[in-house]
Amino acid sequence: MAALVVVFSPLPRLRGLLQRCWGRLERGLLPGFSGGQRPAWGPALAVQAPVFLPEPVRDATESNEAPSLLDSILWMAAPKKRRTIEVNRCRRRNPNKLIKLKRNIDICPECGNLKQKHVLCGYCYAKVKAETRLIRMEIHKKEGGPFNAPTVETVILYDGEKPTEKDEGKRIVERARKRPSWFVQN
Repeated sequence: MAALVVVFSPLPRLRGLLQRCWGRLERGLLPGFSGGQRPAWGPALAVQAPVFLPEPVRDATESNEAPSLLDSILWMAAPKKRRTIEVNRCRRRNPNKLIKLKRNIDICPECGNLKQKHVLCGYCYAKVKAETRLIRMEIHKKEGGPFNAPTVETVILYDGEKPTEKDEGKRIVERARKRPSWFVQN
């Protein structure tokens, strides 16, 4: 006696059940989105969304099916695989992203500190800035403010220097110290 046993896979039945449930859910929710009447038994859904839902572009060749709820979702790109730590380290430690060695370093002839070539030394600039501030204070004491300044050229004289014939008619500011080596006389 021979018996024939037929076994059906439960997957097609389960797929059909899920499709029917999803279709009922869409038919119940979408009329409310499009402005139509919702059945009295339909579920209520609160969604925080923009005032309008984006409508997908429809071709004339498509059938007149009800739009799917998934059509209005903005899909974002996501990586398929996680980047490994080796790949991340190779990207971060790329030789192009590392700090470059400076080969244009020179010694300042005035103060002896390191500086970039063709760039004013920072230490010397600080000294020039301080001296300029002191000269401006002398001018301010002598004339009483910026609005009383004469419209003539200014000459700075240090200890042991005397005005020349070229300095006649110019404003002369005297400093009670030796002239710095970097402050050349005109």
